[in-house]
Amino acid sequence: MRTFDAIIIGAGQAGPSLAARLSGAGRSVAIIERKHVGGTCINTGCKPTKALVASAHAAHIARRAADFGVVIGGDVTIDMPSVFRRSHKITLDSRHSNERWLEGLENGTLIRGHARFEDRTTLRVGDERLSAPQIFINVGGRASIPDFPGIHDVPSMTNSDIVMLERVPKHLIIVGGSYIGLEFAQMYRRFGADVTIVEKGPRLVAREDEEISDAIQTVLEHEGIVVRTAAECIRFSRDGEDVIVGVSCMKGEPDIRGSDILLATGRKPNTDDLGLDVAGVALDERGYIIVDDALATSAPGIWAMGDCNGRGAFTHTAYNDFEIIAANLLDGETHRVSDRLPGYALYIDPPLGRVGMSEREARASGRRILVGRLPMARVGRAVEKGETQGLMKIIADADTREILGAAVLGTGGDEAIHGVLDMMNVGARYDDLRWAVPIHPTISEFWPTLVLGMKPMEASS
Repeated sequence: MRTFDAIIIGAGQAGPSLAARLSGAGRSVAIIERKHVGGTCINTGCKPTKALVASAHAAHIARRAADFGVVIGGDVTIDMPSVFRRSHKITLDSRHSNERWLEGLENGTLIRGHARFEDRTTLRVGDERLSAPQIFINVGGRASIPDFPGIHDVPSMTNSDIVMLERVPKHLIIVGGSYIGLEFAQMYRRFGADVTIVEKGPRLVAREDEEISDAIQTVLEHEGIVVRTAAECIRFSRDGEDVIVGVSCMKGEPDIRGSDILLATGRKPNTDDLGLDVAGVALDERGYIIVDDALATSAPGIWAMGDCNGRGAFTHTAYNDFEIIAANLLDGETHRVSDRLPGYALYIDPPLGRVGMSEREARASGRRILVGRLPMARVGRAVEKGETQGLMKIIADADTREILGAAVLGTGGDEAIHGVLDMMNVGARYDDLRWAVPIHPTISEFWPTLVLGMKPMEASS
């Protein structure tokens, strides 16, 4: 048996950084990875998808060239194998860079294989047994595939499959109208596919306020994407080379005929084959590892980071999990997950940047709130760029003057949201945002305008 001061299971976003901190502190650390170093972000998430989004955006701008007085001779066509090679190279470069980094850690050992607990401090990887007094779980998650009628009778893809695709589907049917599904919908529409989104709920991205959801749907439909919501009876079948998706929506045809299916129906944690019960690590009803505010599990000496703990589903929250654990264990500090300000982006075009509460959440809290909103058609920078779809929105507490949340669905929204995010992180009030002097012409210069235009809204009953 090999012994270490610490063992990390999984080389996603949190694990390698923690390995480096522990190694730098003179502790021996093993990091175990069963498949690809880098986790979801590098291999099937952020890196490949945003590279594909960039190619799709280039095609979209090329088709709009005449709007800007630019003449391009001939039709804009897509070389999908080249698009894939560009995306995959970005993934491989990042993966290999991470591998070299981990393999070069002075007190670190990268071990390939599937880890399973034998007891609270002992793991088996293949024929080898490893032991450490501290174990950190960073195993991430994977696509969840509901047991729809007929789902096993048709070929389908998840996000992990479609990022490896080297062709453009004739008609891509995407089941799931949330963040992952919408990014692929717009991307493949811009690559030239017919695209239909099938969503079981009454609207897209139900987490967002209704006006944001409606604006997102308008953006997608403007590009020719068909959206079918309220699809309560989703089922699958085949007809020759075609796949048939039954939807039985309140309006529209009951069946959709397509060439390919992408399942974007949520995620589930990779916790079902680790032997966590043997170690005394408790899971919730969905399979996520239950952790406290410092990310400790129910088993002493075991922590969980990243997607597998159900406390965040993003690369940046996984990395923050590492920061919390490292600061608490190595620096003598006290940091908590509950102190984290929620923020994220949806990378359609224009992108959605979000931070803090939505209006619905703020009203449900019983507060007296103020809401400011501005269509992007009134934002100078958006007009100048010819990208006027969407809106900006900010929510504040009418009594404490605290900024509660904000959203930007518009050009540069994924970056402009940080102006509010940063102010919220330091506890600034909306008066401080009011007197900021932003750069002109930018999207962010309109935050003071939104603050001045805030109107009171009643709390939800």
